[in-house]
Amino acid sequence: MTIFSKIINGELPSYKIRENEKFFAFLDIHPLVKGHTLVIPKIEVDKFFDMPENYLSEILVFAHPIAQAIEKAFSCNRCAISVVGIEVPHAHMHMVPLNTMDDLNFTRKKLTLTDAELKDCQQKILRFLPEN
Repeated sequence: MTIFSKIINGELPSYKIRENEKFFAFLDIHPLVKGHTLVIPKIEVDKFFDMPENYLSEILVFAHPIAQAIEKAFSCNRCAISVVGIEVPHAHMHMVPLNTMDDLNFTRKKLTLTDAELKDCQQKILRFLPEN
């Protein structure tokens, strides 16, 4: 079982943003920038493009309102997405508030945020996220 499956099952805490029967979105606790959110399938699949076709086609639809909320919640030019998937063997998509290309630089040092800062980021996004 991956760390992400443990988050989905509630065995590990997370700063949940959105959830449905197929996907789960939560804040990255080691973000590139404030508001960095992960979207994962609830099924355990290592590689993003090994997800079933219906998951591939639905993940962006699921992420769409999150991206809009991130753009409203944080001062950014856009919400970028990236599929890297090296650090956890569970398919995932990064959603990152983007102002410069360096905001999407996975080789630089990640931020260390307090619980209060992470809760603040969560609340900022949720404030602009429509109810499911």
